[in-house]
This record gives sequence, structure tokens and C-alpha cells, in this order.
Amino acid sequence: MRLCATAVLFLALPLLGQDKATGPTSEKAQKSYKQGMEAVGHHDLPFALDKFKHADKQDGDRCMACQKQVMKYGMMMGDWKAAESAAGEMLSEAEDDKSKAIAHYNLGMILMNEGLARHKDELFQRVHEEMTQALSLYPKFPAAYFIDGEALARTKQDDAAKSQFEKFIAMDKDDEADRGRAQRFIAEPDLARARMAPAFAVTTLDGQRVSLDGFQGKVVLLDFWATWCGPCRAALPHMQELAKKFQGQPLVILSVSLDEDEQAWKGFVAKNEMTWLQYRDGRFKGPIASLFGVNVIPQTFTIDSDGVLQDQHIGDASLEGKIKKLVVRARDLQDTSRAQQ
Repeated sequence: MRLCATAVLFLALPLLGQDKATGPTSEKAQKSYKQGMEAVGHHDLPFALDKFKHADKQDGDRCMACQKQVMKYGMMMGDWKAAESAAGEMLSEAEDDKSKAIAHYNLGMILMNEGLARHKDELFQRVHEEMTQALSLYPKFPAAYFIDGEALARTKQDDAAKSQFEKFIAMDKDDEADRGRAQRFIAEPDLARARMAPAFAVTTLDGQRVSLDGFQGKVVLLDFWATWCGPCRAALPHMQELAKKFQGQPLVILSVSLDEDEQAWKGFVAKNEMTWLQYRDGRFKGPIASLFGVNVIPQTFTIDSDGVLQDQHIGDASLEGKIKKLVVRARDLQDTSRAQQ
């Protein structure tokens, strides 16, 4: 099947300070950097990563914008050596405490992604060390408290992890999704060690404000698509069938559109009677698509009733069997909970 982009299987964890980087100064480096950005636009990430690496070398390893792109796309492509090297260069170039703190945080995020992707628990201790450095330089850093809590939980230091999550909650009053996630981690430390789907909150087409953790107790199917994507349109009947078959069951389907044209999206949803939850992210770099590392559609993520990511599929996959098992488990848990009340 022909897909609508290059496939990258990875859950994105955000880096900070991406918008204030100094671009390349030499003409050759500027040309390479431009080619890298064009490749990103065409979703050719391996070529883009090579161009950003090359641009940094052409600029004497002093191109901060190049380094940030190498960190981002090195992490996405699993080129951990390149990503860590770029983070080290940025750390050596940081001049003030806040910049150094962000550099330590970014290195920690790369290590966190690497630990999750390669199942290397020893890397989480290094994440804790980087977050400790970041917080010693800049204590008003809520994101660092949150990630440090996750790293500590993964090294089985639950009391220390709870303390960091509590500090995050006290400091960050605005991020409803991550505040809810931190509260869950405090109550259930084992969840912080699971492959939890990234927390998010969105307002759907019908005006509902929903969050992933607000669906606790239900299976969630995230469906990334767009009206302009042929394979997505071909997969639509299967999504309609799932919505109909599991109606009234503990399953939530949330379709996330990457359409930039809002009216085209609304018209398509209405015409095709897509009656389940609908949200428009707007593009591949939209907040939810970025959070889940989506660079190809159609793509689905199946999340169980605890918020743990169970499956990730590219293309029109057969999902009914897996969803049925998860829904049965969710229903059994609901029945047990009601019986205990």
C-alpha cells in the first residue's frame, strides 16, 4: 500500500528552546541547511538529518540551529550518537545558567527516548543526572521535575519520584494534561514505568474538551488521517465499522486530522457521517502529531484502559481482534470496580 509519508515509529518527547537557535553563517552551510529543511517538508527525514549534520560541520560545529535539528531528527531516526553529540555541542556553547539548564534537559530527553526505544534501563539514571544538573542551574523548570520523576520511577526510586511529581504539580498550573498524568503517577507509581501514551487534551469538533487521562477506564483508538490522503479514505469504511460495532462499549475513537483546510475537513466529516470524536491537528507538525511522532498516515495508536500504549499500526490494519480483547478487559475492570463499591 502506498502511504502518505515516510514511516517513523517513535513516540516523541519534546526538546526545548528550538525556536531561538542561531542559523549557519557560511554560504555552504546555509545551502545544506536549506536542503535539510526542504527534505523535512517532503518527509525525507534520513536525507534531512544528513544535511543538518553536514551543515554543522561546514559551519565549524558552531551552528546552533543545525545542532537542534540533528538532536530532533537524530532522536526520531534512532541515530542516538548524532543526537547526543549535538546536545553535547550545545551544552559546551551555552553561556548562561538557563541556557545550560535547557541543554542538560535536552540531553536528558534524548537519553530518555533512547532508554525507551532500546529498553536500556541504565540510561534512566543518566536522565536523572541530567535533570539534576538542569534543576541546580535553573530551579524554576517544571518540565525537568516531571521528566526527573519519570526517570526516578523507572529506577524504582518511587518516593523520590513522587516528590518530583508533586513539585511539578505545585509549579505548573497551566498544563492540564501533564498535571493529570503526574497525579496518576503519584497514585500509581507502576504506571510511570509503563509505556504510557503521551498525555494530551484537545477540544473536539463538537466542542467537547477531552483528555487522554480523562478516558481512564476506556480503550482509546487514536486515528491519524487527512482528507487529501488516498489510503486514509480507503481505510475509512473500516473505522466506520469499528465505531458501529463497539458502540456502547468502553471504547473511544478519536480521529486526528492533519488537514490544513478546516472547511474541507468539516465537510468531509459531515458527508461521511464520522460520528465519533473528531479533532483537527492541522499538519504533520501539529501538537498531537508531533507528540506521537507521526510522519506517515494513516496511522493508529491503540491505548488500553490504563493509558498504556498497546499497538501502533501504519496503513489500513486489522484492529478489531486486539481492540475486542482490550475492551473485554476494560469492561471486566469496570464490573469489578462497581462490585467493590
